[in-house]
Amino acid sequence: METRLRSLLTSAGLPAPQVQTDLYDDTGNFLARADLYYPSAHLVIEFDGGNHRDRLVSDDRRQNLLLTAGYRLLRFTAADVFGRADAVVAQVRALLAEGE
Repeated sequence: METRLRSLLTSAGLPAPQVQTDLYDDTGNFLARADLYYPSAHLVIEFDGGNHRDRLVSDDRRQNLLLTAGYRLLRFTAADVFGRADAVVAQVRALLAEGE
């Protein structure tokens, strides 16, 4: 599904994001591995699959670390990719424009 999300973004004319990128804080401590990442906008995009409920606590902690370190974060599900593709693209496009 991450591949479908990436394909949705690039087919809409957005630049290709980095995939499975390690992210660090200002002191070099590892924070997380992003599903998709736009370094120029400091934008992390996460796909939340069916197992997200099982990992909710750890995902919330990870999200808090990323936000505290200055990353911006968007989370999407299969329902977003298949049912709200225009909204997904619009949100990503808006944050990329802010990061320029």
